Amino acid sequence: MPGSLNGRTALVTGATGGIGIAISRHLAAEGAAVALAHLHEHRAAEALAQQITAHGGTAVPLEADLRDSAAVRVLHQQAAERLGPLDILISNAGAYPRTAWTDMSTAEWHEALNINLTSHYLLAQAVTPDMISRRNGRVITIGSVLATAGRHDLVGYIAAKAGLEGLTRALARELGPAGITANCVAPGSIHVPAEATVVDDPAAMTARQLARQCIKRRGTADDIAAAVVFLSTDHAGFITGQTLRVDGGWILA
Repeated sequence: MPGSLNGRTALVTGATGGIGIAISRHLAAEGAAVALAHLHEHRAAEALAQQITAHGGTAVPLEADLRDSAAVRVLHQQAAERLGPLDILISNAGAYPRTAWTDMSTAEWHEALNINLTSHYLLAQAVTPDMISRRNGRVITIGSVLATAGRHDLVGYIAAKAGLEGLTRALARELGPAGITANCVAPGSIHVPAEATVVDDPAAMTARQLARQCIKRRGTADDIAAAVVFLSTDHAGFITGQTLRVDGGWILA
């Protein structure tokens, strides 16, 4: 069956997390060959690649520390060597460290910015020159509605995610003349397996979240993946510099 991304190549970072897995699977289902970037998640990345190939897709796992500019350049080179020139960058990797801001050390602040903002800059810097030379490409960053809503004990994460929206708009200006779009997808409260390890009372948290939303169900990783796939296709060729909140109507302003 023809897919909307047949013949395209994509790099997905944070590919072994809940949202990254869904994005990778959806891109592959639409025909894209996918490089699965991870850090110290060899078994999970190999398992995901095998699942994708078992369903007729193409995927290769690649490891890189995205905080290291040299490692990012190697990641891009390996992805291009294995799959061909990259058409799509899904800049998804991040971390969610919870620390009261009054207790946060300068080192913790810089680490939050490095993984949740600077890594996205390094990826775009490494990947987009080839896109510019071919005058085609898609850059999609994964942000968070918390950049707008705010939340206790996440000052570094939220500051970085707000910066990521600004970075994405700047990239849209820089890359648009070469026919490349840059957009941010901002998930709301998405149910992923890791949630059980960080929330003391998941049922109470879900009740509070549903009270905030217009749509009275939890978001899923597939909801995020569907938005990412759309922005990756030719159908979204005139959309750039935008933040698409996929949050069930949590943030309406």
